Amino acid sequence: MLAIQAVRTGGPEVLEAVDLPVPTPGPGQILIRHEAIGLNFIDTYFRSGLYPARLPAVLGMEGAGVVEAVGEGVTRFAAGDRAAYGNGPLGAYAEFHVVSAERAVKLPDGIDSRTAAAAMLKGMTAEFLIRRCAPVRRGSTILVHAAAGGVGLILCQWAKALGARVIGTVGSQDKAELARANGCDAVILYRDEDVAARVKDLTDGKGVNIVFDGVGKDTFEASVASLRRRGIMVSYGNASGPAPAVLPARLQQGGSLFLTRPTLMDYITTLEELDDSATALFRAIAAGQVKIAIGQEFPLAEARAAHEALEARQTTGATLLIP
Repeated sequence: MLAIQAVRTGGPEVLEAVDLPVPTPGPGQILIRHEAIGLNFIDTYFRSGLYPARLPAVLGMEGAGVVEAVGEGVTRFAAGDRAAYGNGPLGAYAEFHVVSAERAVKLPDGIDSRTAAAAMLKGMTAEFLIRRCAPVRRGSTILVHAAAGGVGLILCQWAKALGARVIGTVGSQDKAELARANGCDAVILYRDEDVAARVKDLTDGKGVNIVFDGVGKDTFEASVASLRRRGIMVSYGNASGPAPAVLPARLQQGGSLFLTRPTLMDYITTLEELDDSATALFRAIAAGQVKIAIGQEFPLAEARAAHEALEARQTTGATLLIP
């Protein structure tokens, strides 16, 4: 089968196409024949070495397709079922992948493989962020960085459906229009404007209740400065590099602020949490509260080009690799 490996840590050039044997599912596992694979920023963290992985490593945490075979003891799936996963293990950049049956979910009618592969990791991330990590209430005002990105578009739509006022940051006018069409009440061009000052202008000097920051180093200070008293800073990603260290006194000086650095894996640790998160996501999609925007697709063999586009911030919405 075709697979894409990171042969060493580094930039997109370390990705190489290889021919590997189709794996066999062990006890408690299922073999999925991929119809679509999700590309996520976390893939670049493993490739660059920010997150450790045993090399060479087939990258990818998210995919969807058809169950080809099940291992001993599996009752949750049968061959022929449609399934998806969004929390690993590494190995999604391949035509086939073996995953734990308890880490995958069945796809309901109306959710195709492309939508699922674009939605699972990013959509469940949005779900836990706005429903369980820093719950968004009707009347909340929130700031979403990279509002035209994969997680950002879902966050903005879902938060708007919950009754929040949504302010987004983007890097271009085209992305600003996309963000407005997907729930943003106001959009800040972060390359041209002082984000924190603009947020204060938009909130009569008060700031926002919650900041959802998946960018990291480049936006952290502006995020903290954009919060109102007792606001919540949710730093959930490192697209521009890891966020800086923070002295506790900085949070006090900002107005008794809260800071959290969550990860999806800690919010879907049990089968029940996984199913609840995926069910909430699928219901939001079915209800029209969240539309999954697939901005671009690449053949699996062109994963290197997909990584280059993602890191250059040339993508919008979700990016798929198609076997």
